[in-house]
Amino acid sequence: MLEKCKRFPDKKHDKQDVPPRPRTFMTFNQITDVPGVSVGQIHDASRATGVTVVMIEEPNTASVSLRGGAPGSRDTTFLEPEMSAQGINAFVLSGGSAIGLDAAGGVMAVLRERGIGFRIGGALVPLVSQAIVFDLLNGGDKAWGNKPFYWHLGYAAARAAASGLFATGSVGGGYGATTATLKGGTGSASQVTASGFTVGAVAIVNAVGTATIGDGPHFWSAPVEVASEFGGLGMPSAIGPGDLTLRTKGSRPPPSTTIAVVATDAILTKAQTKRLAIMADDGLARAIRPAHAPMDGDTVFACATQRKPLPAGSEGYALMEIGMAAGDCLARAIARGVYDATALPFVGAQPAWRDKFGHLTADNPGTTS
Repeated sequence: MLEKCKRFPDKKHDKQDVPPRPRTFMTFNQITDVPGVSVGQIHDASRATGVTVVMIEEPNTASVSLRGGAPGSRDTTFLEPEMSAQGINAFVLSGGSAIGLDAAGGVMAVLRERGIGFRIGGALVPLVSQAIVFDLLNGGDKAWGNKPFYWHLGYAAARAAASGLFATGSVGGGYGATTATLKGGTGSASQVTASGFTVGAVAIVNAVGTATIGDGPHFWSAPVEVASEFGGLGMPSAIGPGDLTLRTKGSRPPPSTTIAVVATDAILTKAQTKRLAIMADDGLARAIRPAHAPMDGDTVFACATQRKPLPAGSEGYALMEIGMAAGDCLARAIARGVYDATALPFVGAQPAWRDKFGHLTADNPGTTS
């Protein structure tokens, strides 16, 4: 069953007595807090896969950090700083492994319908980059035959794109995502830097390893958590050798990956946007263990929507601050994707974080170390 994703989280999972958000939060605590960024999502529950589209609605610069050993991507080369194209019209984060790369075609069709893209004479070519995750063994019905299934998912997700709050967890490109120990998902976070720049991230968490420490509920991202956004449990009282043991999806894990988009409203050159992608990628490495492995395709896209200039005379410092915030936002988005996820309705499906640890709260931590 094809389902457009809700524009709001599932209220039955909202935490009660969450302290007020600090000023570093924006309105939604999502990438859509960055002006000019909208998100559309759709998934097919029976096939346990989906697509998340990040639309960039105004002139921008864009780049990418691609550090996984087995990436699946489409049109990422032109994002390198030495290439002629400066910006992007949309990013696509999709399930389906290489088969899912068809989704970009559907997104391009929507952009062409709206007259958006790079004009060459009378031709219009939208600029769309995509990365995919491997979700072909999660129990869903993948027997879609020779029909361009992901093209239609991409088209529907792009048509649904809007600014404002969007659903997280088992939705969109993260619907069928998993980690080594828990259900993965789609997560997002945002922040305002001390200099006043807005930064946001959205991630599809389908890691070969783990987002949590050992067999417990604590997230590797805990040091940068804001306002109990993923449980407020902090770090465990101690991290032992067993917690550091390599945990993967079996002794011969299938290709698995975490893919993401980070964005800011700063005015950046393409080379500076590349640096933003690299610094944000460090947030991925802090949130997942292991990261950038031989059989994952960890990919982080970056975009600057050209709203606010860097302060004259301290451009390097401001870029460093924005990059650090992007890394923190991405680490938080990864934890939120797992925290908000729900288990797939199939025999043998991985449990969600809430299935195992939902009774724990910051006020009632139980035995978590």
